Amino acid sequence: MEALADLEKVQTRILQRVTNLELSLLHGHLSNSPSLSPASEDASSAVATATEARLSAILRSNGVNDFIFKRVSSDYYDWTFDARRDVLGAASIHHLCKSIVLVNTQAPSNVTDCSDRNYSKYYVVVVQYTARFSAEAVKNFLYALNNGQIAKKKFNMRLAPEETSVKLTGYEHNAVTCIGMKTDIPVILDEAIVKLNPDFFWLGGGEVDLKLGARTTEFIKFVKPFIVNCSST
Repeated sequence: MEALADLEKVQTRILQRVTNLELSLLHGHLSNSPSLSPASEDASSAVATATEARLSAILRSNGVNDFIFKRVSSDYYDWTFDARRDVLGAASIHHLCKSIVLVNTQAPSNVTDCSDRNYSKYYVVVVQYTARFSAEAVKNFLYALNNGQIAKKKFNMRLAPEETSVKLTGYEHNAVTCIGMKTDIPVILDEAIVKLNPDFFWLGGGEVDLKLGARTTEFIKFVKPFIVNCSST
């Protein structure tokens, strides 16, 4: 057991060094951009955390190799979408996405967890910040997914309370990501994200000031989300 623990520590240190190198390379690229402020530059040079190392290990072990973490300023959510795009080096403001936890408030009393991904109590939806999310579209999708065998009134998707989201995912508000969650919650990826060009989008990275950019195709192969048209512009 001690040998295994020592091996895990070595692996974690290696992953942290790799992630630090990735952050360093990204910082070198972004520092040439005139849109970056000194505060943003300081944030991008932050050392890798345990969260980055853990999520990096999960991603790599599941075939996601084209990804990067980016540390942002504490006032990131006060910025315009254009400013967020610039500091992350995103292709457009439409490549900025978020993960939200939904709860089916009308699920019967025997449906309390996520053991049945077709009729789960909870779902995580990844959607663009620039899009208008439609809970009704998710409801209709799940109803069809179950071949109409569950009454439509037994679907009512609403934003889960923050304390529920934290308990299920292990991530606080503005830090939620569908990678490495405490609970294996089924994921729904908005179809609009799949259509983005280039196929590399940004989402939460497990900490409020940490963002994760990932290759969409690799993300889909790993997460195996339901791909649903659940938003409008």
